[in-house]
Amino acid sequence: MLRRIFSGKGKAAKAKREPISYDESREVAHHGDLAARRELAQREDVRPEVLYYLAEDGAPEVRREIAANAKTPAQANLLLASDEHDEVRLDIARKIGRLLPQLTENEKSRVRELTLEALEILAQDQLPKVRAILAEELKHSVKAPHHIVVRLAKDVEAIVATPILEYSPLLSDDDLLEIIASGVAAGALPAVARRENVVATVSDAIVATMDVPAVAALLANPSAQIREETLDQIIDNGADITTWHEPLVMRPELSVRAIRRIATFVARSLVETLVKTHNIDAETEAELKLAVENRIRKAPVDSENSPAEDIEKLFKEGRLDDQAVGAAFDRGDKAFVIAALHYLSGVPKATVQRIIGSGSAAAVTALSWRAGLSMRNAIQVQRQIAKLPPSSVLNARNGVDYPLSEDDMTSQLEIFAA
Repeated sequence: MLRRIFSGKGKAAKAKREPISYDESREVAHHGDLAARRELAQREDVRPEVLYYLAEDGAPEVRREIAANAKTPAQANLLLASDEHDEVRLDIARKIGRLLPQLTENEKSRVRELTLEALEILAQDQLPKVRAILAEELKHSVKAPHHIVVRLAKDVEAIVATPILEYSPLLSDDDLLEIIASGVAAGALPAVARRENVVATVSDAIVATMDVPAVAALLANPSAQIREETLDQIIDNGADITTWHEPLVMRPELSVRAIRRIATFVARSLVETLVKTHNIDAETEAELKLAVENRIRKAPVDSENSPAEDIEKLFKEGRLDDQAVGAAFDRGDKAFVIAALHYLSGVPKATVQRIIGSGSAAAVTALSWRAGLSMRNAIQVQRQIAKLPPSSVLNARNGVDYPLSEDDMTSQLEIFAA
């Protein structure tokens, strides 16, 4: 009988399963082989007590099937939320996140209570991927408990915090201000800047951090409200931050005063875009273009070799080192430092740029380490090249040592190499 009922494999077999009696299901649960127990755990026509029994099965493969089964009783879901096997908790997190919106106020109070208890456990799981799956499932939810949503938004891992920060309708403006003030996960602040209809007070808080990727995202968000004085603050600091230039130019409803200021540092092509985008009158257009031409004429003339050629020569001669990078910082030659990071680390130029623009202090520090820079220069790379806010900068351990382990820094670089 058991062979007849449990001989099929895959989805097609699942559709053709014959009904199973309570006694047969108990027999399989207690004495069936692994394949039979797994197939039983997939079934939705099995009594809840049998599914609960299988939630304690010794094989994680069986427990994973129970975790994914929509008919698993709430008591078993709660049990599996603390399972020792990571994959089981990943499956139960995915299901609980999808199950929550289906729970109505009329749902049996005990079922709802157990489901929310499981949610609490998963939101504090030690494995970031479990919390990330939960955050992804709950990011649009209007029924998730507010305190759990806030906890996920404050998570130290960007993969957890980002979807909640960007999409959750349960986060109020006050929540966002408090979260920004307390500090968000490295690299997660741009998610707040990308939200629909960011209010002016939240924009002010984002700009106050001077988080380069977050401000760039804010400028690129047409629904974000940015006060004129806040825009002035961005312009004051934007000359050397090229990732801000294009979104600044494309920002809607720029005042003529702001346009004149932006034109003093953006590329000629972006001045052309300024003129076309904002319907500037002919007189102001001529004024802006003349100012650009004057700026270009006054720019210092490079040596006969380009900076890239100079750096390549230094590198080949073995003279491109930590001291050369320190000297570049002293003379304000940021382009030299960025090129040096590429040559010294062996990391591709495009990847170097992604790391610098990531807003991740750990990743920028790892790049500096791979390039063989001192921690003193690594701090300057964070501050001057990546433009990280002071609160985000990773400082030296014992005054001179890198604050992260070599394994951690290697892992950071592997993330961007993917």
